[in-house]
Amino acid sequence: MTAPEIELKLTEWTECGGCAAKWGGVPLSGFLSGISGGGDERLMLGLAPFDDAAVYRLAPDLALVSTTDFFPPLVDDPDDYGTIAAANACSDVLAMGGRVVMALNIAAFPEELPAAAIQVVLAAAARTVAEAGGSVAGGHTIRSKEPVFGLAVQGLVHPDRVWRKSGARPGDRLLLSKPLGTGLVLAGGSEADRAAAIAGMRGLNLASAASLSEIWPSAVTDVTGYGLAGHSWEMAERSGATIVLRTSDLPAYPGARTAAAAGVRTGGHDRNRAYVGAHLRGDPADEALVCDPQTSGGLLAAVSGASAERLLASGAGWHEIGFVREGEPAVELV
Repeated sequence: MTAPEIELKLTEWTECGGCAAKWGGVPLSGFLSGISGGGDERLMLGLAPFDDAAVYRLAPDLALVSTTDFFPPLVDDPDDYGTIAAANACSDVLAMGGRVVMALNIAAFPEELPAAAIQVVLAAAARTVAEAGGSVAGGHTIRSKEPVFGLAVQGLVHPDRVWRKSGARPGDRLLLSKPLGTGLVLAGGSEADRAAAIAGMRGLNLASAASLSEIWPSAVTDVTGYGLAGHSWEMAERSGATIVLRTSDLPAYPGARTAAAAGVRTGGHDRNRAYVGAHLRGDPADEALVCDPQTSGGLLAAVSGASAERLLASGAGWHEIGFVREGEPAVELV
């Protein structure tokens, strides 16, 4: 919570917050074009192709999972900001099947921002990383006109147990572990709606990752800045299959569908729509929720039928939202 002597709204210090602030997939692909990441055969996953995190083999039975994520405030309360930023950064490690062991703060704050507010942000992040099983061991801070905060997170995984975006197979069922609509709700929801979305974003994907570790998922990713459409497209493209999303089955935070129907869109919507392009098929009226950029979103998993039943019965928050079918890489809304 905000320190009692501080009265401020972090969103008043920035123009665009959360994962909606990230570069779109189209220009980002151009930036990374031609960067191979070197020829180290121990680099299991890097930029070619990229995944939710990099994975480096340390030993035959041990690999390092490394990721970084940071963004300007999307919420007003410093405790919410630090918690959400940490949960969002840790999610990439969990999406690879790893366990969080260490994190480093990445912090840029205005000199005019009250020191007590910064302390709350850092303390909330450290508490969240500890909840994920790791420790904040350092970091770097610079002065900035706008606040920006996040973490570089390191995890460990067995090289044979790494989850990837690729591997979804025709016949797999698609499950999502958190509701959608964080951008829509924060931009156009009621106070109660925003509180519900913030509570969801504060939550780690620990339970959903733990339930996945008891089966063998075909493909896994976490749904963040590119929205469900963008991250589904990456899974479809890497897997050489069509992702079919049943829009009526998509879980949404309270107020998200209402805001979408009222025409609310965030700055990331158009970038996400452009990223998927002609590969997104279906009724344009259904695109608002799937193109909405998510912050600290859920895990998206493609699993076999029997595994889907186990996940749905696990109590880890899974929702069945579609399936994988044979066909050219695409995302279909039905």
